[in-house]
Amino acid sequence: MFQLGFEVFIQNRLAIVGLVVLVLAVLFCFLGPVLYPTDQVTVNLLNVNLPPGPGHPLGTDETGYDQLGRLMTGGQVSLMIGFAAAIIATIVGTIWGAIAGFFGGWLDSVMMRTVDAILSIPILFLLLFLVTIVKPSVPVMIFVLGLTAWLVPARLVRGESLTLRVREYVQAVRVMGGTSWHAVLRHIMPNVIGTVIVNATFQVADAILLIAYLGYLGLGISPPATDWGGMLSNGTAFVFTNYWWLIYPPGFAIIIVVVAVNLVGDGLRDSVEVRLQRR
Repeated sequence: MFQLGFEVFIQNRLAIVGLVVLVLAVLFCFLGPVLYPTDQVTVNLLNVNLPPGPGHPLGTDETGYDQLGRLMTGGQVSLMIGFAAAIIATIVGTIWGAIAGFFGGWLDSVMMRTVDAILSIPILFLLLFLVTIVKPSVPVMIFVLGLTAWLVPARLVRGESLTLRVREYVQAVRVMGGTSWHAVLRHIMPNVIGTVIVNATFQVADAILLIAYLGYLGLGISPPATDWGGMLSNGTAFVFTNYWWLIYPPGFAIIIVVVAVNLVGDGLRDSVEVRLQRR
């Protein structure tokens, strides 16, 4: 079944393109500073807003930082927070949804009403509230985004668990004296892994966009660190001065990476659906 899903994925050309772009983005952000080292800490007022040219392929920003190096370090922050927050949200949401769906009854009602209550609050509003009471940093942003992003996978996994708990092999665990926790960990969670992985890719894209939103609003990572949203926010202050190198590179980086992640997610979704139909 996994071989069938893999074959469907590699036949999806857009998914392969998205995967290649995502890998190149990761290499650019994490390997790029090794090949193209720049000083992203010390302000250099002699090199403020230089246009692209020799020594600075993408010019410099309003504090004299090399824009290409800034794009790399900002991408590190965006990608690290995006992937880490997606992993945390996926783990918490999977466990929460699996327990609620398998046990059902009053426990399911309490757990899912909690999810519904938090979902009723606009996520961006909740993020704005959280980042105003704590100082934004990479660990804090990971925690905050993970805290708000686990709700959707919890609902998805809960729906899958409601279907799986009546399957014969799950019922057989109970007949043979197996514990409910054994059934959840051994049979429910492994069988929802396809749905979880697909949702995790979209969680990464959503997290990167949320980071960009917060950075654009000036509530992102504190200087001298930055992210793509913060770079875009700083660049819009010069939108009428024709300093295009401060706006387009971070904007295109956000768009390209988010689209690439969504393409990979679409490919994974198709491969998972084919495996489920075959099963």
